[in-house]
Amino acid sequence: MAWAVVGVLGLAVAGLGPSQAVLGALHQDWPPFVLVAGLLLVGLAADEDRLFAWLGGHVAGVSPSGGRVYVVCALLVVVVTALLNLDTAVVFMTPVMIHVARRRGVEGGAWLYGPVLLANAGSLWLPGSNLTNLIVVGPLHLTGAQFLTRLGGPALGASVVAVVLLASRAGRSGGTGRPAAEPVALRVGAGTLAVVAATVTMLVTPDPALPVLAIGAAAVGWRVLRGRDSATRVLRALEPASLFGLFGAAVLLGALGRDWTGPAHLLAHLSGPATVAVAAVAAVLVNNLPAASMLAAHLPAHPLAALVGLNLGPNLAPTGSLAWLLWLRAARGAGSTPSLRAALRWGWPIAVATLVVATLWLEVAGLR
Repeated sequence: MAWAVVGVLGLAVAGLGPSQAVLGALHQDWPPFVLVAGLLLVGLAADEDRLFAWLGGHVAGVSPSGGRVYVVCALLVVVVTALLNLDTAVVFMTPVMIHVARRRGVEGGAWLYGPVLLANAGSLWLPGSNLTNLIVVGPLHLTGAQFLTRLGGPALGASVVAVVLLASRAGRSGGTGRPAAEPVALRVGAGTLAVVAATVTMLVTPDPALPVLAIGAAAVGWRVLRGRDSATRVLRALEPASLFGLFGAAVLLGALGRDWTGPAHLLAHLSGPATVAVAAVAAVLVNNLPAASMLAAHLPAHPLAALVGLNLGPNLAPTGSLAWLLWLRAARGAGSTPSLRAALRWGWPIAVATLVVATLWLEVAGLR
């Protein structure tokens, strides 16, 4: 309810400003939010096919080494993030990692906090991996392949650093060794096919929002019509109040960024590394989606650097991204009791390391 109020207030206040600025912000912000709604629907349908449970069941027994099992789980989170968005990844992969950890006799630590940290760190791969990607570079109309060509290096560096740092700590957490295999049958159905269709669409289409929403709606709608799912569960998975609240805040700050040229002038005079730092701080202060809308109201001089800060900076604090809120709910739903203080302790080393590596990659490669 609180998020819905934020959304209404944000849109109402934005409406008081110049109409051109508000319309520009709306045009910039609606595609990413539509895309993430579609991806969450695709993820829900895939979960009903038991895709994530099937993957987790196979991962749990790959090795007696807790560190090796963690690496496989972590890579799985990164892949789901890249293909199905970081919000989808935390909703569906957090329970999987908690389940795998418990079967190995481990609770909390890297297994609990890792999913959201890995999702944030792995959200530079494709345009749909993070809403901020579409907000910032949307005006460039890049296909997924073109986006990957530019940001594949920083994405790889950030993902590898996050996986290695977390796996090294998970490997020291002990556990009971290799558990008995738990058979989980994969039902190849509408959800699995929707994952393939959405992935291909995002790779080849510069504006995938509406097609992916149609794919997700068709996959979930088919299940609802056949009585295999309920509209109530679909709405709960979509988190419409949270999405609407952030959309309202994004439109408000996007309109402000168009009417007030201060942020644009600031970014125009900053170097790439300084742009990374400003974007990371802005993400923590106001959440990365509204921050992206404001900082990208005019295309920044260093848009790729802005994305690095907006995507990796949220690991500094839980205020940084919607993924943190979704992770918190998913973890509690799986029976865990996350601590925000512990989340800060786990997050800031990952944030600093990934920000440094990705920024250095941009500078060495001469990317803007």
